[in-house]
Amino acid sequence: MSGTQAIRRAVAVLEAFGDDRPAWSVSELATAVGLNRTTVYRLLTALESVEYIDRDAADTYRLGSGLIALGARAQRANPVRLRARPELEALAAGTGETATLELLSDREVVILDEVPGEYVTSGSQHIGSRWPVYATSTGKAILAHLPPQELARALAGPFPPLTAHTLVDAERLRACLAEQRHAGYAVAAEELEIGFVAVGAALLDARGYPVAAISLGGTRARLTDERVPAIGGLVRAAAGRISRQLGYRPDSLAEPGDAVA
Repeated sequence: MSGTQAIRRAVAVLEAFGDDRPAWSVSELATAVGLNRTTVYRLLTALESVEYIDRDAADTYRLGSGLIALGARAQRANPVRLRARPELEALAAGTGETATLELLSDREVVILDEVPGEYVTSGSQHIGSRWPVYATSTGKAILAHLPPQELARALAGPFPPLTAHTLVDAERLRACLAEQRHAGYAVAAEELEIGFVAVGAALLDARGYPVAAISLGGTRARLTDERVPAIGGLVRAAAGRISRQLGYRPDSLAEPGDAVA
């Protein structure tokens, strides 16, 4: 289609900006995205005109305020977020831990919404943060309900270890998913970060497809092995109520992830 290449290039430029590299010069950015300097300069100029890019006096470029406004509109328009928000607030208020809503994006989960807990060390993250799907409770909850073909792609690996507790073997991960799917919630105990534990459950739509997941996360000192089942029950129940609002009826169909076990 006409204009597709330009759009893809503009998207590549925008996606080059991240937490680890929030600012670029034209030359550095051109090298990073594999385009010539003139093309990147033109793209940056066009994006700057709609405030998706900001340029400072030193000709360094950053993401602009227009993207903040656009992202906020996208967040507000997401129907899953609208359904999940009251449940997140209730979970955070009832436990003191941080409640999050996360979506699957390729082989990562992305935080779409969050309600911080009352503790300083409650595990609060930034909206938009991305984490490897295999090392998070929300990621594992979603994986456990994926159709077999999608699950096979997700478990193709590799799985770089993030801590000594990260599951890096596909078969062990598959067995873990079967267990956690049966329990109705998933646990990531210090798999993403030492000292951090999260408990998540999938949100299912009318097809039984996992469109997102919610979680409660906090320190290992509070989310002990003895407390996790109770937290899991709360998260599972909240996810069930949200799923019902999304049209899910467990008695009316077989779920896509039935072949996980």
